[in-house]
Amino acid sequence: MRGTTSVGCAVAVAVFVAGWPALSSAQQDRPAASSEHTTDQRAVHEQAEPTTPIPPITDADRVAAFPAVEPPALGDDAVHTLIVLDQLEWQWDQSEVGLNWDAKGWVGGDRNRLRFRAESQADGGRLDDAEAHVLYGRAMTRWWDVVVGVRQDVRPGPAQTWAAFGVQGLAPYWFEVEATGYVSNGGQTAVRLEADYELLLTNRLMLRPLVELNLYGKSHVERGIGSGLSSTDIGVRMRYEVRREVAPYVGVTWNNTFGETRELAEASGDAVSRLRLVAGQRLWH
Repeated sequence: MRGTTSVGCAVAVAVFVAGWPALSSAQQDRPAASSEHTTDQRAVHEQAEPTTPIPPITDADRVAAFPAVEPPALGDDAVHTLIVLDQLEWQWDQSEVGLNWDAKGWVGGDRNRLRFRAESQADGGRLDDAEAHVLYGRAMTRWWDVVVGVRQDVRPGPAQTWAAFGVQGLAPYWFEVEATGYVSNGGQTAVRLEADYELLLTNRLMLRPLVELNLYGKSHVERGIGSGLSSTDIGVRMRYEVRREVAPYVGVTWNNTFGETRELAEASGDAVSRLRLVAGQRLWH
Protein backbone atom coordinates (compact mmCIF):
# COMPACT_ATOMS: atom_id res chain seq x y z
CA MET A 1 0.00 0.00 0.00
CA ARG A 2 2.78 2.40 0.91
CA GLY A 3 4.47 1.76 -2.45
CA THR A 4 1.31 2.55 -4.40
CA THR A 5 0.94 5.91 -2.60
CA SER A 6 4.52 6.87 -3.40
CA VAL A 7 3.99 6.09 -7.09
CA GLY A 8 0.82 8.33 -7.18
CA CYS A 9 2.59 11.28 -5.62
CA ALA A 10 5.44 10.95 -8.10
CA VAL A 11 3.00 10.99 -11.06
CA ALA A 12 1.22 14.13 -9.73
CA VAL A 13 4.48 16.00 -9.34
CA ALA A 14 5.51 15.06 -12.88
CA VAL A 15 2.23 16.33 -14.37
CA PHE A 16 2.47 19.68 -12.49
CA VAL A 17 6.06 20.22 -13.61
CA ALA A 18 5.16 19.46 -17.24
CA GLY A 19 2.17 21.90 -17.29
CA TRP A 20 3.78 24.86 -15.51
CA PRO A 21 5.38 26.46 -18.63
CA ALA A 22 2.01 26.50 -20.53
CA LEU A 23 0.17 28.08 -17.56
CA SER A 24 2.80 30.77 -17.15
CA SER A 25 2.61 31.59 -20.87
CA ALA A 26 -1.22 32.01 -20.76
CA GLN A 27 -1.00 34.33 -17.76
CA GLN A 28 1.59 36.44 -19.55
CA ASP A 29 -0.53 36.68 -22.75
CA ARG A 30 -3.78 37.79 -20.97
CA PRO A 31 -2.65 41.27 -19.88
CA ALA A 32 -1.35 41.91 -23.35
CA ALA A 33 -4.76 41.14 -24.89
CA SER A 34 -6.55 43.31 -22.31
CA SER A 35 -4.14 46.14 -22.99
CA GLU A 36 -4.75 45.90 -26.73
CA HIS A 37 -8.59 46.06 -26.15
CA THR A 38 -8.30 49.18 -23.96
CA THR A 39 -6.11 50.86 -26.56
CA ASP A 40 -8.68 50.17 -29.30
CA GLN A 41 -11.53 51.68 -27.19
CA ARG A 42 -9.50 54.81 -26.51
CA ALA A 43 -8.78 55.25 -30.22
CA VAL A 44 -12.48 54.94 -31.12
CA HIS A 45 -13.43 57.48 -28.43
CA GLU A 46 -10.82 59.94 -29.65
CA GLN A 47 -12.09 59.64 -33.21
CA ALA A 48 -15.71 60.29 -32.05
CA GLU A 49 -14.85 63.56 -30.31
CA PRO A 50 -15.62 66.62 -32.47
CA THR A 51 -12.63 68.38 -33.88
CA THR A 52 -14.39 71.76 -33.29
CA PRO A 53 -15.71 72.38 -29.74
CA ILE A 54 -19.41 73.28 -29.29
CA PRO A 55 -19.78 77.02 -28.54
CA PRO A 56 -21.61 78.08 -25.36
CA ILE A 57 -25.34 78.99 -25.58
CA THR A 58 -25.96 82.74 -25.81
CA ASP A 59 -29.02 84.92 -25.16
CA ALA A 60 -29.51 85.26 -28.91
CA ASP A 61 -29.71 81.47 -29.20
CA ARG A 62 -32.36 81.33 -26.47
CA VAL A 63 -34.45 84.03 -28.15
CA ALA A 64 -34.24 82.21 -31.47
CA ALA A 65 -35.29 78.91 -29.87
CA PHE A 66 -38.17 80.37 -27.85
CA PRO A 67 -39.61 83.36 -29.71
CA ALA A 68 -42.35 85.47 -28.12
CA VAL A 69 -45.77 84.30 -29.32
CA GLU A 70 -48.54 86.87 -29.52
CA PRO A 71 -51.97 85.72 -28.27
CA PRO A 72 -54.63 85.34 -30.95
CA ALA A 73 -56.39 88.58 -31.68
CA LEU A 74 -60.06 88.91 -30.76
CA GLY A 75 -62.15 89.10 -33.87
CA ASP A 76 -65.55 90.75 -33.95
CA ASP A 77 -66.88 90.02 -37.40
CA ALA A 78 -69.21 87.06 -36.88
CA VAL A 79 -72.30 87.32 -34.67
CA HIS A 80 -73.07 84.37 -32.39
CA THR A 81 -75.81 83.57 -29.91
CA LEU A 82 -75.89 81.54 -26.69
CA ILE A 83 -78.94 80.88 -24.49
CA VAL A 84 -78.53 78.81 -21.31
CA LEU A 85 -81.43 77.78 -19.09
CA ASP A 86 -79.05 77.11 -16.25
CA GLN A 87 -81.66 76.11 -13.67
CA LEU A 88 -85.18 74.87 -14.30
CA GLU A 89 -85.99 72.98 -11.13
CA TRP A 90 -88.46 71.88 -8.50
CA GLN A 91 -87.47 72.52 -4.89
CA TRP A 92 -88.73 70.65 -1.83
CA ASP A 93 -88.49 71.34 1.88
CA GLN A 94 -90.56 70.37 4.91
CA SER A 95 -93.19 73.07 4.38
CA GLU A 96 -93.79 73.55 0.65
CA VAL A 97 -92.77 72.91 -2.94
CA GLY A 98 -91.30 75.65 -5.12
CA LEU A 99 -90.25 76.30 -8.69
CA ASN A 100 -87.03 78.08 -9.57
CA TRP A 101 -85.56 79.08 -12.92
CA ASP A 102 -82.42 80.97 -13.91
CA ALA A 103 -81.49 81.83 -17.50
CA LYS A 104 -78.54 83.63 -19.08
CA GLY A 105 -77.41 84.38 -22.59
CA TRP A 106 -75.76 86.73 -25.02
CA VAL A 107 -75.66 87.77 -28.66
CA GLY A 108 -72.69 89.40 -30.38
CA GLY A 109 -69.08 88.85 -31.34
CA ASP A 110 -65.86 88.06 -29.53
CA ARG A 111 -65.40 91.53 -28.09
CA ASN A 112 -68.84 93.19 -27.88
CA ARG A 113 -71.93 91.37 -26.64
CA LEU A 114 -75.45 92.14 -25.51
CA ARG A 115 -76.10 90.01 -22.42
CA PHE A 116 -79.20 89.14 -20.45
CA ARG A 117 -79.88 87.46 -17.10
CA ALA A 118 -83.27 86.50 -15.71
CA GLU A 119 -84.37 84.53 -12.66
CA SER A 120 -87.46 83.96 -10.53
CA GLN A 121 -88.60 81.97 -7.51
CA ALA A 122 -92.17 80.79 -6.84
CA ASP A 123 -93.30 79.06 -3.63
CA GLY A 124 -96.73 77.63 -2.94
CA GLY A 125 -98.15 79.00 -6.18
CA ARG A 126 -97.09 82.63 -5.56
CA LEU A 127 -94.24 84.57 -7.16
CA ASP A 128 -91.80 85.56 -4.43
CA ASP A 129 -88.81 86.84 -6.36
CA ALA A 130 -88.28 87.91 -9.98
CA GLU A 131 -85.69 90.06 -11.72
CA ALA A 132 -84.08 90.62 -15.11
CA HIS A 133 -80.85 92.20 -16.43
CA VAL A 134 -79.98 93.68 -19.81
CA LEU A 135 -76.24 94.39 -20.06
CA TYR A 136 -73.67 95.50 -22.59
CA GLY A 137 -70.46 93.52 -22.20
CA ARG A 138 -67.05 94.23 -23.65
CA ALA A 139 -64.05 91.92 -23.45
CA MET A 140 -61.15 93.72 -21.75
CA THR A 141 -58.84 90.70 -21.50
CA ARG A 142 -58.94 87.15 -22.80
CA TRP A 143 -60.83 85.94 -19.72
CA TRP A 144 -62.76 88.97 -18.39
CA ASP A 145 -65.61 91.17 -19.59
CA VAL A 146 -66.78 94.51 -18.23
CA VAL A 147 -70.58 94.87 -18.16
CA VAL A 148 -72.92 97.86 -17.77
CA GLY A 149 -76.69 97.98 -18.07
CA VAL A 150 -80.01 97.85 -16.25
CA ARG A 151 -81.59 95.52 -13.69
CA GLN A 152 -85.35 95.44 -13.14
CA ASP A 153 -86.84 93.90 -9.98
CA VAL A 154 -90.46 92.74 -10.12
CA ARG A 155 -90.68 90.97 -6.76
CA PRO A 156 -90.50 91.19 -3.76
CA GLY A 157 -92.33 94.41 -2.95
CA PRO A 158 -92.80 97.24 -5.44
CA ALA A 159 -90.93 97.20 -8.75
CA GLN A 160 -87.51 98.80 -8.69
CA THR A 161 -84.98 99.77 -11.38
CA TRP A 162 -81.21 99.63 -10.89
CA ALA A 163 -78.21 100.76 -12.92
CA ALA A 164 -75.81 97.81 -13.07
CA PHE A 165 -72.05 97.63 -13.64
CA GLY A 166 -69.43 95.00 -12.96
CA VAL A 167 -67.13 92.30 -14.29
CA GLN A 168 -67.55 88.65 -15.15
CA GLY A 169 -65.21 85.97 -16.38
CA LEU A 170 -62.99 83.05 -15.60
CA ALA A 171 -60.85 83.31 -12.46
CA PRO A 172 -57.74 81.18 -11.78
CA TYR A 173 -58.46 77.49 -11.21
CA TRP A 174 -61.48 77.73 -13.56
CA PHE A 175 -63.94 79.50 -11.27
CA GLU A 176 -66.74 81.30 -13.12
CA VAL A 177 -67.22 84.65 -11.37
CA GLU A 178 -69.77 87.48 -11.61
CA ALA A 179 -69.32 90.63 -9.49
CA THR A 180 -71.99 93.28 -10.07
CA GLY A 181 -72.72 96.59 -8.34
CA TYR A 182 -76.07 98.39 -8.43
CA VAL A 183 -77.47 101.87 -7.84
CA SER A 184 -81.28 102.16 -7.74
CA ASN A 185 -83.51 105.01 -8.84
CA GLY A 186 -84.17 105.63 -5.15
CA GLY A 187 -80.47 106.06 -4.29
CA GLN A 188 -79.94 102.60 -2.83
CA THR A 189 -76.79 100.60 -3.49
CA ALA A 190 -76.18 96.86 -3.68
CA VAL A 191 -73.50 94.33 -4.58
CA ARG A 192 -73.93 90.75 -5.77
CA LEU A 193 -71.09 88.24 -5.89
CA GLU A 194 -71.55 84.87 -7.57
CA ALA A 195 -69.04 82.07 -8.16
CA ASP A 196 -69.38 78.50 -9.40
CA TYR A 197 -67.11 75.65 -10.40
CA GLU A 198 -67.67 72.58 -12.56
CA LEU A 199 -65.94 69.43 -11.34
CA LEU A 200 -65.76 66.81 -14.11
CA LEU A 201 -66.30 63.36 -12.57
CA THR A 202 -66.64 61.57 -15.93
CA ASN A 203 -67.10 62.77 -19.48
CA ARG A 204 -70.83 63.21 -18.79
CA LEU A 205 -71.20 63.44 -15.00
CA MET A 206 -70.44 66.83 -13.41
CA LEU A 207 -70.62 68.22 -9.88
CA ARG A 208 -71.27 71.96 -9.70
CA PRO A 209 -71.09 73.97 -6.45
CA LEU A 210 -72.40 77.55 -6.52
CA VAL A 211 -72.25 80.43 -4.02
CA GLU A 212 -74.12 83.75 -4.21
CA LEU A 213 -73.92 86.68 -1.76
CA ASN A 214 -76.13 89.80 -1.71
CA LEU A 215 -75.18 93.00 0.13
CA TYR A 216 -77.13 96.28 0.40
CA GLY A 217 -76.05 99.78 1.37
CA LYS A 218 -79.22 100.64 3.27
CA SER A 219 -82.52 99.07 4.29
CA HIS A 220 -85.68 98.87 2.22
CA VAL A 221 -88.41 97.69 4.56
CA GLU A 222 -91.11 97.41 1.88
CA ARG A 223 -89.00 94.84 0.04
CA GLY A 224 -87.87 93.04 3.20
CA ILE A 225 -84.21 93.99 2.71
CA GLY A 226 -81.82 95.12 5.42
CA SER A 227 -78.45 96.83 5.15
CA GLY A 228 -75.19 94.91 5.10
CA LEU A 229 -74.96 91.22 4.21
CA SER A 230 -78.56 90.39 3.35
CA SER A 231 -78.65 86.81 2.06
CA THR A 232 -76.63 83.91 0.74
CA ASP A 233 -77.53 81.11 -1.61
CA ILE A 234 -75.31 78.01 -1.54
CA GLY A 235 -76.01 74.99 -3.72
CA VAL A 236 -74.47 71.79 -5.04
CA ARG A 237 -75.93 70.13 -8.13
CA MET A 238 -74.86 66.97 -9.92
CA ARG A 239 -75.89 66.69 -13.55
CA TYR A 240 -75.62 64.03 -16.21
CA GLU A 241 -75.25 65.28 -19.78
CA VAL A 242 -77.39 63.05 -21.96
CA ARG A 243 -76.18 65.43 -24.65
CA ARG A 244 -74.23 68.62 -24.17
CA GLU A 245 -77.46 70.57 -24.63
CA VAL A 246 -79.59 68.45 -22.27
CA ALA A 247 -78.55 67.64 -18.70
CA PRO A 248 -80.90 66.53 -15.90
CA TYR A 249 -79.61 67.09 -12.39
CA VAL A 250 -80.30 66.68 -8.68
CA GLY A 251 -78.89 68.59 -5.75
CA VAL A 252 -79.37 70.51 -2.55
CA THR A 253 -79.56 74.28 -1.80
CA TRP A 254 -79.30 76.31 1.37
CA ASN A 255 -80.76 79.84 1.44
CA ASN A 256 -79.99 81.95 4.50
CA THR A 257 -80.68 85.53 5.63
CA PHE A 258 -78.61 87.73 7.95
CA GLY A 259 -78.78 90.84 10.08
CA GLU A 260 -81.68 93.20 9.55
CA THR A 261 -83.00 91.15 6.62
CA ARG A 262 -83.37 88.20 8.99
CA GLU A 263 -85.24 90.36 11.50
CA LEU A 264 -87.63 91.62 8.81
CA ALA A 265 -88.29 88.05 7.66
CA GLU A 266 -89.05 86.91 11.21
CA ALA A 267 -91.40 89.85 11.73
CA SER A 268 -93.35 89.04 8.57
CA GLY A 269 -93.50 85.30 9.30
CA ASP A 270 -91.25 84.28 6.41
CA ALA A 271 -88.57 81.58 6.63
CA VAL A 272 -85.15 82.91 7.57
CA SER A 273 -83.29 79.80 6.36
CA ARG A 274 -84.19 77.00 3.98
CA LEU A 275 -82.52 73.71 3.16
CA ARG A 276 -84.06 72.20 0.04
CA LEU A 277 -83.71 69.25 -2.27
CA VAL A 278 -83.81 70.14 -5.97
CA ALA A 279 -84.30 68.26 -9.23
CA GLY A 280 -84.37 69.82 -12.64
CA GLN A 281 -83.02 70.23 -16.14
CA ARG A 282 -80.23 72.30 -17.64
CA LEU A 283 -80.64 73.28 -21.31
CA TRP A 284 -78.65 75.42 -23.69
CA HIS A 285 -78.81 76.40 -27.32
